[in-house]
Amino acid sequence: MDRPLERATTWGREHPFAVDAALAGALFVATVLLPVGSYWPDDGLAFLIGTALIAPLAWRRAAPIQAAAAVVAVGLFEVVAFGTFLAANVAALVMVYTLAAYAPRWAGRAGLAAGLFGALLAGLRYFSPNASDALVPATGSIAIAVVACWALGDLRRARVQRLAALEERAQLLELERDQEMRLAATAERARIARELHDVVAHSLSVVIAQADGGRYAGRDDPEAATGALEAIAATGRQALTDMRSLLGVLREGGGEEYAPQPDVSAVPALVEDVRASGLDVDLIIEGEPRPMPAGPQLAVYRIVQESLTNVLKHAGPACRAWVRLQWRPDALELSVLDDGRGASAAMVSSDGNGQGVRGMRERATLHGGRLEAGPRTGGGFGVHAALPYGRQR
Repeated sequence: MDRPLERATTWGREHPFAVDAALAGALFVATVLLPVGSYWPDDGLAFLIGTALIAPLAWRRAAPIQAAAAVVAVGLFEVVAFGTFLAANVAALVMVYTLAAYAPRWAGRAGLAAGLFGALLAGLRYFSPNASDALVPATGSIAIAVVACWALGDLRRARVQRLAALEERAQLLELERDQEMRLAATAERARIARELHDVVAHSLSVVIAQADGGRYAGRDDPEAATGALEAIAATGRQALTDMRSLLGVLREGGGEEYAPQPDVSAVPALVEDVRASGLDVDLIIEGEPRPMPAGPQLAVYRIVQESLTNVLKHAGPACRAWVRLQWRPDALELSVLDDGRGASAAMVSSDGNGQGVRGMRERATLHGGRLEAGPRTGGGFGVHAALPYGRQR
């Protein structure tokens, strides 16, 4: 039952002229055609006046002020030219309601005033002043009907305005939701881009270093070459696993398997893998580890990974690197230093897409920390970062 009623209400809201024309037709039959024989011998004039009063109701919402003006003009003509109170005068009450509901405020008040004035004119014109028992009740009844129609119209206006406000709010909420979804998608794409860059760049750097070492060692030490190939295979498998876990968020469905993200405890293994690639790197840990959210821990791991990858790519042969993690009372400070020659300019300008030093700085800032990177005095490059244990707001 609710659906047909809802569809009918929606259709009526979308086709106001059709609804108003149907209302005008029903009132025309009830107040003009049926009673026309009661006004003999002036049936023709009564028919014309009644028709002129009812016809403007078809445009009561499309053009309420113009329709009301037409009804007022015909009503004044009726008072002057016709001696009987017509049933079609109900059109005046409908127009008072319409002005209060759909026209500007001033038009609604003007309609109320015109209705009350019309009630007084009708009482004086159609009821004898000498018969006070007929004049006063008739005029009062018409005036009460006018005020009641105006009050109902004013309530309708308030409801229409409330519905309009709710629709506007719904549209704004939908727009805000779409914007939030776009921002979330943009942030997720940036996160995946950073993760992919870190995984691919680090893994390829290790693979290249192992391949170069295995190529030279293969001439004199086959076992060392075999070890290099095994390291290449292990690094490739790990990179493939990491990429699958990252790209899994882009697939639809819930059947993906997820592995935990690396954290600070995985830094020693990362340093060991880089050391196995041929880079002389030392790890220094100072202070007692403290509880730290997963996001900042992942940022620490990725910053160390990106920094060591840049050392492998740009620092040159026979270089040395140091990784220091210092657990301070308020934040974890990390430094990645190298003594490579000519690496400074290469690191700063190596990533035009913003995934190198800029990406590390974005990671630190995202979790309320800071990061500085630049050439060291005497050669080499240094990355210094600090990430608080609790995210800063």
